[in-house]
Amino acid sequence: MSNNRSFLETVWKGFVQVFVTGLKLSILATVVGFAVYHFRFAPVAVESRPAVVGPIVSEVMGTGTLEARVSTSISPRVAGTITQVLVDQGDRIVKGQTLVTLYDKDLQQQVKIAQAELEAIRAGIERAGADIATCEPVAVQARTNYGRVSKLFSQKVISSADLDAAIQQRDVAEAQLKRARLAKVEIEHQARKAEESLRYHRERLADTSITSPFDGLVVSRRRDPGDVVVPGGEILQIISTDQLWVSAWVDETVIASVSANQDVRVVFRSDPGTSYHGKVTRIAPTIDRETREFLVDVTVRDIPSSWAVGQRAEVYIQTAGKQDAVLVPPQAISWRDTQAGLFVERAGHATWQAVTVGLRGTDHIEIVQGLAPGDIVLWAADSKSGMLTEGRAVVRGGVS
Repeated sequence: MSNNRSFLETVWKGFVQVFVTGLKLSILATVVGFAVYHFRFAPVAVESRPAVVGPIVSEVMGTGTLEARVSTSISPRVAGTITQVLVDQGDRIVKGQTLVTLYDKDLQQQVKIAQAELEAIRAGIERAGADIATCEPVAVQARTNYGRVSKLFSQKVISSADLDAAIQQRDVAEAQLKRARLAKVEIEHQARKAEESLRYHRERLADTSITSPFDGLVVSRRRDPGDVVVPGGEILQIISTDQLWVSAWVDETVIASVSANQDVRVVFRSDPGTSYHGKVTRIAPTIDRETREFLVDVTVRDIPSSWAVGQRAEVYIQTAGKQDAVLVPPQAISWRDTQAGLFVERAGHATWQAVTVGLRGTDHIEIVQGLAPGDIVLWAADSKSGMLTEGRAVVRGGVS
């Protein structure tokens, strides 16, 4: 009896073990089958778009800052103490407007002294002219008298002593006239020197009033009344608002496709929803050895109502364009090794199609070969939807 019971228990345990193993295998097979079905055969939720024909612009992007093409530092030409700073940062200014004044009492006094010296010298010129006017008739009279005496002497009417006296009188009158004329020339030289000295002091006095060289905007103020400044010491920084541009750094790989006068879209980070129009103005002929980028200056036609020099912006340089290109969204493109392709819908299933890619725009990519207008291109709706494979059933969720 005990042997039969042991045999039955062994058989029962074996049956239970086989049953449990079979159950596990069945569950595993079910899971594997579900997984295989889900990942290989279950319809995948996809986004879809028809390939359309339309214009496309190929763009090269760079990042830069808004700068003024013309800017200058306002500093004095003479050392002095600031008495007034008449503008502040953010103020609009016009050409010739007084921006800063320096203490000028000493220079005013120097101008007065130079003016008085010049007036005194000019009075001396008048005296020298009067002396010449006095000496000229005396010299004329002496020359006339010498001629008359010389004729009489030749006729032996008068003595040689009379002739010598006439000669002496003539020579003295000529010497006095020459001395008067030389005195006038000398004092005229002094007058020119005094005029230059007066001009110099007046210019120094004028330099105490600093004016704007152009219409523009004050972007910074570094000094206040009472500060002592010297030539070259910055008081204000001003810019011309006639021409603003974005200086952007662009990768060296696209240098061959960038040239002057190309159209540009500029997007400021302060106004990311708006594109402003511009043109490539100039291209730097050097490349940064660290970043491998080159500098492109883009003149902006319009800027946001609120802006600041140095603010960041992205530039999109239009390097090429077509009017009638076959276009698809960039997310539809996939790659197999080096071959570009995309999935198209054929009877509710995904079919991979090799294509040749052309221009790349912001929102579309041109398909040069391998796709017809109207073909429905597909891509997975999200990472949870599953992977698109050849022949996979699809459920379209995007706009068709």
